[in-house]
Amino acid sequence: IKLADEVFYFKRLIREAALRHDCFATFMAKPIADEPGSAMHIHHSFLDSETGRNLFVGPQGGETDAFFQFIGGLQKHLPSAIAILAPYVNSYRRYVKDHAAPINLAWGRDNRTTGIRVPLSGPDARRVENRMAGMDCNPYLCIAASLACGLLGIINEDWPDKQFKGDAYAGEPDIPSVMGEALNLFEEATELHEILGTAFCRVYSIVKRTEYEEFLQVISPWEREHLLLNV
Repeated sequence: IKLADEVFYFKRLIREAALRHDCFATFMAKPIADEPGSAMHIHHSFLDSETGRNLFVGPQGGETDAFFQFIGGLQKHLPSAIAILAPYVNSYRRYVKDHAAPINLAWGRDNRTTGIRVPLSGPDARRVENRMAGMDCNPYLCIAASLACGLLGIINEDWPDKQFKGDAYAGEPDIPSVMGEALNLFEEATELHEILGTAFCRVYSIVKRTEYEEFLQVISPWEREHLLLNV
């Protein structure tokens, strides 16, 4: 919660500073075409509340079952949580191949093309980076949803795919590409709802579905330019 507070205040601070210099700051996920978007990568560690020990680290400094199961949970459940990590129609424009945003949920060590990255570090700093969230997300909801996915992996003992080596952009996308698809997955994710709260998930889905349907009523300039006199 403290980290989410800091993200929230940081965004407000940047907006205020921009206004004082007669300009505007935006945290849209993809404000400029053909340029990388704006992300909010989340680094997860898993500490024992009593001892402070990193539970991703074994007695000899190796990686624990919890470490791999957390990654497995992200791989399995993040597609259903994308509606929270990418909460607006513009959010999905960020997931573009070779533009510094992931297109799938492969995981790798210090691999910035994968959706899930394990940064190089010593055992005490071992963590898992979720690279899916955009800077347009609500930090409280986004962090909670990402943690819930990893927690479900530990509870259900979900094991991840084999570590990916190479360019993950060469692979196929395995995340929702539009908001409507993401909402469909979110609405079916009963395990995720149980952790985040069924009442919250129901209301969130209703609000976001209404936003998406409103967006679909808008005819874009691209459609008029390419279709109006050509079909």
